[in-house]
Amino acid sequence: MKLRTVLGAALAAGLGWLLFAPTRVRPVAWEGPGLPPSRTSGPYADNGRLNTAELLAPVPGLKAPESVAVDAQGRLYSGFEGGAVVRFQPDGTAPEVFADTGGRPLGLRFHPDGNLLIADALRGLLRVGPEGSVQVLATGAEGVPFRFTDDLDVDRAGRFVYFTDASSRYGWPHELLDLLEHGGHGRVLRHDLHTGETVVLARGLNFPNGVTLGPDEAYLLVTETGTARVHRLWLAGERAGTLEVFADSLPGYPDNVRFDGAGTFWVALPSRRSPLLDAGARQPWLRRVIARIAERAHLPLPEESMLVALDLKGRPVAFAQGSGSASYSYITQVLPVGDALILSSLHGQTLARVPLAQVRP
Repeated sequence: MKLRTVLGAALAAGLGWLLFAPTRVRPVAWEGPGLPPSRTSGPYADNGRLNTAELLAPVPGLKAPESVAVDAQGRLYSGFEGGAVVRFQPDGTAPEVFADTGGRPLGLRFHPDGNLLIADALRGLLRVGPEGSVQVLATGAEGVPFRFTDDLDVDRAGRFVYFTDASSRYGWPHELLDLLEHGGHGRVLRHDLHTGETVVLARGLNFPNGVTLGPDEAYLLVTETGTARVHRLWLAGERAGTLEVFADSLPGYPDNVRFDGAGTFWVALPSRRSPLLDAGARQPWLRRVIARIAERAHLPLPEESMLVALDLKGRPVAFAQGSGSASYSYITQVLPVGDALILSSLHGQTLARVPLAQVRP
């Protein structure tokens, strides 16, 4: 009887903690992304096309290459946890530390002049010279400091850098807290390399993540991880400054996006959508309960190997999914290079490569 009383008290205390313990997360109710696409039929059906992937050379002591960029010589660059930017030879061998940002390098792009531009989650918008020197370009806009500088693109003229601050409230690596709150803390920005001015192009987004310029640089695609959507932000024409949904109801939470210059946008989907998060969209109390746990313990999202290719109208024209020990999971970027796709991952030890024909038969 005494044991039963003790267990009952412990259970009541645990339940009370889940329901009433303090938390900094203030969830906002929203409509949710709708039912997830079918896994057995339709454009997002499981197909095993990513069941195998070729790993590039290992990088001892480093992990989590989040993004990848290629220079004029075909060499590959990626930013790792801890701040290192590693350079691989075009064939994926001989990795060497090229630079160290002292932060957490996420999105990478090469400027037309050969300098490497980096969205560093901790340090802001950076420029790295050919010899590896690091220069800070911007750390805030409109008096609000960047908390989670995420991804970027640069125009062909080399003047404007478009990038995201995924959350002005929750810094790296607390993206799950931002997703749970759904408070619209993300911004899309533009930095003028000539004048040094940084302006906000869009605000109120829920973890805006990857960005890429579209054809003729008339618009910018922005992945919004918190809603499983891709948006189009018009930069030119009569719709300039307007934001519209480009692709909706994706099977996973989108990360980086890259345009191949030939009519296809490649979107990385590191995690399949969580039924619990979907169900909790209109239930702030439920997400508050999850947040109390997430603030104190690591709660992984449903991890899987997934990527999708979208055409110029936002329609899926290729989807690849995989599982098993030979797959490359939690893909955060897909970069077309020749007849292959170079993949990066927050859970990987190095980059990976899959033949384009394997993904898009």
